[in-house]
Amino acid sequence: MNKKFLVLVFLFSGFLVSQNQKKEMFVKYTDEKIIIDGLLNESDWEKTIPASGFFEHFPNHGNDKKNKATIRVMNNDEFLYIGIKIFVNPSRLKNDSFRRDFQAGNSDNVTLIFDTFNDGNNAFVIGSNHLGIQRDMLLSNGGGGLRDFDMTWDINWESESKIYEDYYITEWKIPLSSLKYKEGEIKWGFNSYIRNTENNSWIVWNLAPENEMFFNLAFTGDMYFEKPLVKSKSKKSIIPYINTISFKDFDDKSSGNNFEFGSDAKLIFDNSLTLDMTVNPDFSQVEVDEQITNLTRFEISLPEKRQFFIENSDIFSKLGNGREARPFFSRRIGIAKDINGNNIQNKIIAGLRLTGKINKNLRIGILNMQTSSDSNNEISAYNNSMISIQQKFFARSNFSVFFINRDATGNNDFLNENDKYNRVIGFDYDLRSNNSKWDGKYYFHKSFSPENNEDNDSCGFSTTYESRNISFRLAGLYIGEDFRSDLGYIKRNDISKFYPEIKYTFWPKESNLINHSFELTPVYIFKPNSNYKLSDYYIISKWDAEFRNSSRINLTMWNRYTYLFDNFNPTGTSDGIPLPANSEYYYTSFDLSYSSNYSKDFTFKINPSYGQFYNGFKKSLDIELSLRIRPQFTSSIEIEYDNVSLPEPFSSAKLFLFSPRMEFTFSKKLYLASLIQYSNQSRNLSLNARLQWRFAPLSDLFLVYNDNYFAEERYHSIFIPRVKNRSINFKITYWLDY
Repeated sequence: MNKKFLVLVFLFSGFLVSQNQKKEMFVKYTDEKIIIDGLLNESDWEKTIPASGFFEHFPNHGNDKKNKATIRVMNNDEFLYIGIKIFVNPSRLKNDSFRRDFQAGNSDNVTLIFDTFNDGNNAFVIGSNHLGIQRDMLLSNGGGGLRDFDMTWDINWESESKIYEDYYITEWKIPLSSLKYKEGEIKWGFNSYIRNTENNSWIVWNLAPENEMFFNLAFTGDMYFEKPLVKSKSKKSIIPYINTISFKDFDDKSSGNNFEFGSDAKLIFDNSLTLDMTVNPDFSQVEVDEQITNLTRFEISLPEKRQFFIENSDIFSKLGNGREARPFFSRRIGIAKDINGNNIQNKIIAGLRLTGKINKNLRIGILNMQTSSDSNNEISAYNNSMISIQQKFFARSNFSVFFINRDATGNNDFLNENDKYNRVIGFDYDLRSNNSKWDGKYYFHKSFSPENNEDNDSCGFSTTYESRNISFRLAGLYIGEDFRSDLGYIKRNDISKFYPEIKYTFWPKESNLINHSFELTPVYIFKPNSNYKLSDYYIISKWDAEFRNSSRINLTMWNRYTYLFDNFNPTGTSDGIPLPANSEYYYTSFDLSYSSNYSKDFTFKINPSYGQFYNGFKKSLDIELSLRIRPQFTSSIEIEYDNVSLPEPFSSAKLFLFSPRMEFTFSKKLYLASLIQYSNQSRNLSLNARLQWRFAPLSDLFLVYNDNYFAEERYHSIFIPRVKNRSINFKITYWLDY
């Protein structure tokens, strides 16, 4: 497939149609002193016009006969005041956890969405429950799916709730300086959704179509302010930390005690821009990565968990093709390979990030991070930087241009000439129609490095149409053999990929089924520099069903073809005999998946699969079990089993991944979480335990314990763990506003 065919930009930008009529609510300006106590007894509350008339989005779409609620909003020049009354049976209220940023689906709660720039792309999301437990998030990419939420965003705001005979009231006080908006603005986009666990429902103020997510920003209502919003004071915050760590490496016989300190700083100015700075950052309190059984030929991209890189990250990370060719992948910063090829931490000296709106339609992101050198492991110091500029077009579409630069700093004799720098430039066009039926991504990226490379392009297109019953997608991708992004994630080079998709959804009436659908996705991958030889194809045939109790079931058939250009061991083990290069395989397999009602105290997911695997067979079983003892205790366990059977002389393997997890929330301020992981593929057993005490607003004390073992099999496959390394660290962060 010719790469020129894939560069299709702006072709579908005219598919912009009007959405349904929006609901309206009004915000009263107040000079009255408002006490946050869950009472709503100040006189100005009675002068507000409440937002009401909620509709059920799930399971009975459009039903307005129950789930009554009212929302009242006031403001002065400093704060947004919100009073919410929700009519429920108090004895049936559920609270999943005392922890901040709890999962909305497992607890009764109310959530408000503020699209402060009315762009239909980004919003602030704030919620609480009947106990006053808070959740605050950022929503990006138009709110098309759960992956568009950023749970790391935290602000200092007040909430208080009180439970009455047949309703509860929750009252909020939100600093306007924490919400970015245009000075003089009188209208925001607004919506609200409420979770009711008694009848397993989601209700929403401004109703979205049944096939869309209820938090989709294409379907917000309008919030009008009585007086234009004034410019808020610039908010300045300093977040210093101190950290002590004691460690011992039983493999190389080293040990030590370290004391470190550093600080983050945050400046919000002009109501719209945020400058984040960090000096000697430390991420020792971050939850460890989850181990994965990898039976593919490619690197697995693990999610970013470091808060500095996550907040407002969409302007950097949502470029290119997320699964195949992301030009920027923040996990590359602070990670390097030692002289043995193993991933190790590479210390970050300092960094800054500027994100926000220049005006209503122009958004900017600037990132610069400096890492240190490590001569013992022949790791050079690098300056890592990126600038991304995003311009809004039409109703909700965006055009982005970016520049990424990675430069080695200092003179290192061990540094390869081609590793001295890497640069990537490009543009992306994201299409989102006003009614969310049309969606698209069109991009072109180009890389530069010291070697004289010619085939250094990456480009792609994707156009999707989705209605209530039918959806289709036409998509393609090209990644040149010499395209390189050292700060990105490139699954593989030298490919041309074409992958259409069609799906039809049925909506039965008076049935336990909400909907069920059939989906067909053929995928073809070619190698352009091998005369466009077919590398892979797979045809995915899928049936999926969603039930009224929120359980789901799906059945998938995979018809695959693979041509191996290189030797490959399908078991992923270190001592296996690989399949030879220049060999081809046709194979078929089946997957079944069932997940139970996620709002129950006990939930489970089971995923068996069976079928051909290259020149052999694979049987797999993935089980996830979860038990809650509300609200203090949550436990889960995931067990993965893969039995790969290949003919002699090639390797077979029985692979296990065992991951129990427990979380104790003793109060709104004290949490304990632990994760144990064992994988015989990586031959590793690990334990991570984190105690967190939020002793002041956004200020925490962490106590973290880590244990890693070599998981060896000796004496007729008897499992014998041997300690690899061990550490314990104590960290304090303190948030200072001035």
